[in-house]
Amino acid sequence: MGPNNQSTDYTDPIDPFEGINRKFYTFTDVIDRKILEPVADVYIDYVPLRVQRSVGHFYDNIQYPDVILNDFLQGKVRQRFRDSLRFVVNSTIGIAGLFDPATSIGLTQHDEDFGQTLGVWGVDAKTYFFIPLLGPSSNRDVASYPVAVLTNVLFWIGTYVIGAPVTIPLSALGVIDQRARLSGPMKIRDEAALEPYLFVRDAYLQQRKHLIYDGNPPPEVYEDPAEEEPPEEEPRAK
Repeated sequence: MGPNNQSTDYTDPIDPFEGINRKFYTFTDVIDRKILEPVADVYIDYVPLRVQRSVGHFYDNIQYPDVILNDFLQGKVRQRFRDSLRFVVNSTIGIAGLFDPATSIGLTQHDEDFGQTLGVWGVDAKTYFFIPLLGPSSNRDVASYPVAVLTNVLFWIGTYVIGAPVTIPLSALGVIDQRARLSGPMKIRDEAALEPYLFVRDAYLQQRKHLIYDGNPPPEVYEDPAEEEPPEEEPRAK
C-alpha cells in the first residue's frame, strides 16, 4: 500500500486523521529541529540559570489568570482564592512575576485550562489532533487556545498599553523559554521512542487525563472476552 493511503491504516479510533496528523507532526518537528532547538540550546548554554528561572516565572505569572478562571469554572473555590492570592503576590512582591515569593509562603502553582474544564464538565476527548507549530490537542482541548490568549496579561497590555514593538519580542522570548523547558522531554522522546509520533500522542492523552482528574484518574476497566460468555458445555453421554 502506497504512502498516500497512510491515513486509512490507523487502528486507534481516537486518531482518525492520523495521516494528516503525521504530516503536521513532521512539519512541526522539522521547524523545531532547524530553528527552535538550536536557539533554545544557545539560551540554555549562555543565559544564567537564575535568569532563566526569572523568565520562566514571568511567563507563568502573566498566564496565571487562565488558571484562576478555570478554577472558578470547575468549582474549585478554595483553590481559586489561593491562586488569585498567588497571582497578586507574585505580580507585586515578585516584581511583575520575575520572582516567585508565593511558593515560599505555601501558595503552590496549579495547572488548569479550559480543556481540563470541559473534561470536568463531562466532555470527552474523542478525536486527537496535531496542530501545526502548536502541538498535540484534541476536539476538546483545542478550545483552550483562544481562552488562554484572552486571559493572558501580555495580550491585553500589548493591545492597549505598550503595543507590538514590545509584545512581539516578549512573545518570541516566551516561545524560546517554553522550548527550553521542553528540552528534557524532547530528549527522552528521541532516545526512548521507536515511533515518536505515537509516543507523543499517547503521552499527551495520558497526561491530559492525569490533569483532569488532578492526578487521581479512575482505574481503567478492561473487558475480558473470555469472561463475557460462559464456555459451552460438552454434551453428556446418554
